[in-house]
Amino acid sequence: MKVSLVIMAAGLGSRYGGSKQVDGIGPHREILMEYSIHDAIRAGFNKVVFIIKPEMEEMMERLCGGYLRNKTAADGSPVEVAYAFQDFSSLPDFYTIPEGRTKPYGTVHALLCAADVIQEPCCVINADDYYGIGAYQTIYEELMRLPESGRATMVGYLLKNTASLHGAVSRGVCTVEDGKLVSVQETKNIQLYPDGSLRDLERDRELDPESVVSMNFWGFMPSIFPVLRTYFEEFLRSEKGKELKSECLLPVMVDDLMRRDELEVSVLHSADHWFGMTYQQDRETVAAELRRLHGEGAYPESLRE
Repeated sequence: MKVSLVIMAAGLGSRYGGSKQVDGIGPHREILMEYSIHDAIRAGFNKVVFIIKPEMEEMMERLCGGYLRNKTAADGSPVEVAYAFQDFSSLPDFYTIPEGRTKPYGTVHALLCAADVIQEPCCVINADDYYGIGAYQTIYEELMRLPESGRATMVGYLLKNTASLHGAVSRGVCTVEDGKLVSVQETKNIQLYPDGSLRDLERDRELDPESVVSMNFWGFMPSIFPVLRTYFEEFLRSEKGKELKSECLLPVMVDDLMRRDELEVSVLHSADHWFGMTYQQDRETVAAELRRLHGEGAYPESLRE
């Protein structure tokens, strides 16, 4: 059975100040997404889908795709590699792009761009986040249990472990009851302070450091794609579709679908530590953590062997 790891890597990385998705940060200049791929393959995933800008294909093939085709999945099959492209050419014919718009349309659109290459359960992640080894095993097992429609899953992380002292971050702050996601509120300006406190700068309120947040670590069945298309077209027809910088985001979509009783989402937890690179100042912290993991034997000397 095919199970896909879907990596959203078309983002601009504007706050980081460069193309953080392809920043060689591991001991042998591994890029951060290679750790996600390595962890997913050993958990049972046997297909990797890269969602990228069209001009990134040659680079991504050189960095990851080429050697991945020689990898063997846990079930003994060769790892399948596919590419999907997020650009304006995939927008529906009825829609007119606002003059001056250059920003991509967000993570709902990104995943929708991969509809033609995904016909199996999938785990959807950010390219620039490290989610932890056990998280992939946890979500793989849940994907094996999900029914064909009406259900999804996510791995949740504690807010206090996902913020940066170097600037504000955006997180989907979740309400969870009895292992089910009740709501997810996209919160765009969360600041961590040296004393460990966290504040929502946009709404001027304190946040509970123990809050569960979504880090775009979603598990979906292929039946999600018609839902994605309908939701994204609704977004384009709304006032937000006329804005220059609005985005159609997966956490917001999931929250809306749950409010309509159209989707039920299980929340999984991982004991692993999340880390990522939002700002350039985060780079050395992440590099040191990866060196530690290699040194402890969590990863082989090189992920490309």
